[in-house]
Amino acid sequence: MLACILQYFYTSFLRYWLKWFLRQATGKCELQRICSGYKPGATRTSKAEYSLQSSKSKVLRNALTATRDDLPQCVGQIMQEKNIKPQKDPLFKDSLQSCLLQITGYNQLYVEVEELRKQVFSSDNPDHESKLLKLWDLLMPSVKLDSRITKQWGDIGFQGDDPKTDFRGMGLLGLINLVFFSENYTEEARQVLSHANHPKLGYSYAIVGINLTEMAYSLLKSGTLKPHFYNTVLGSPELQHFHQLYCYLAYEFDKFWLSEEPESIMLFNEYREKFHKKVQLHLEDPDVCLTLRVQN
Repeated sequence: MLACILQYFYTSFLRYWLKWFLRQATGKCELQRICSGYKPGATRTSKAEYSLQSSKSKVLRNALTATRDDLPQCVGQIMQEKNIKPQKDPLFKDSLQSCLLQITGYNQLYVEVEELRKQVFSSDNPDHESKLLKLWDLLMPSVKLDSRITKQWGDIGFQGDDPKTDFRGMGLLGLINLVFFSENYTEEARQVLSHANHPKLGYSYAIVGINLTEMAYSLLKSGTLKPHFYNTVLGSPELQHFHQLYCYLAYEFDKFWLSEEPESIMLFNEYREKFHKKVQLHLEDPDVCLTLRVQN
């Protein structure tokens, strides 16, 4: 209760007067101080985002939901609203626009990821079927499927004879992540699959992969991935960047699972949660970059 009262007091009164005092002392508004005081990355963009969200100005708040094409106009409106002269602060315009590209890009990325998640895998869709068969060919190049519906799918970690039933939770997004990892990191994906087929420490490769898609999706939805994307993508984060993040999770989870040496696959949820907390801890670092680094 006390914390809530103090937070309300700060946001309603103290923050306003502190901003006013610093503007008088420095001759710069809060956004200018943020853009000039921090290097490009998560700290600068996160502070700019909070400043815009907390503003009483509709012009500033609306910038958070602007489209990419409207950003130059939004920046111009903000400069006019805050009486910022380009000749006095020539770097501000580009710095703020870079921050807004990351902020609005993150929001648009979530929309695109959500659309893929909602797409139900359909056996009647040639593109869906092509992706599924491509996954098999990438992971098992020397083995041909006996038929479309076969127990062989269990060899790459699906639960039943027809993988389509396993995509219900994450839709097409789960399949696209699996294919992206196998296509862009083929050697690593096959290595992870071989670990997943270990007689003692094995796990269901495809099912775990879809589970990791859910983890990536939930981290994106909650905003927890913002520091990672703000540090690793200078402009707008796009779908390929989300898929790259998935590759990191798939590769690192395999290393984590092997190092933990669980007694049984029945303990998967426990170790999955432990791995989730480990990733969240990394994301609390303002300099975090969850980039897949392949060990030679």
